[in-house]
Amino acid sequence: QVQLVESGGGLVQAGGSLKLSCAASGRTFSNYAMGWFRQAPGKEREFVAAISWSDITTYADSVLGRFTISRDNVKNTVYLQMNSLKPEDTAVYYCAARLLVSTTRPADFGSWGQGTQVTVSS
Repeated sequence: QVQLVESGGGLVQAGGSLKLSCAASGRTFSNYAMGWFRQAPGKEREFVAAISWSDITTYADSVLGRFTISRDNVKNTVYLQMNSLKPEDTAVYYCAARLLVSTTRPADFGSWGQGTQVTVSS
């Protein structure tokens, strides 16, 4: 498995921006699809965005046009640029990895980071 460490969370006002990072180690990063998921209190973990090993990106409808996922295979890092943040984006954000092809289902990802808190104030 690959080890994942997220960073970049914090408190931001509505309309602001944050950039999350997820550093990977332990395996060949370029062979992995990477995903971002989030979980708000009392809710199930939900898909946010994913990028395949070949840079095909997928987004949840709720973040399309506001969030951008990208990866740097030299730095073994995946990013989530979040713009025009809304209070409903408040959650713990998790990075996840699986081989090659990305999906939107948390159960398909075998490696997870510890999460980073994002809080958007109104």
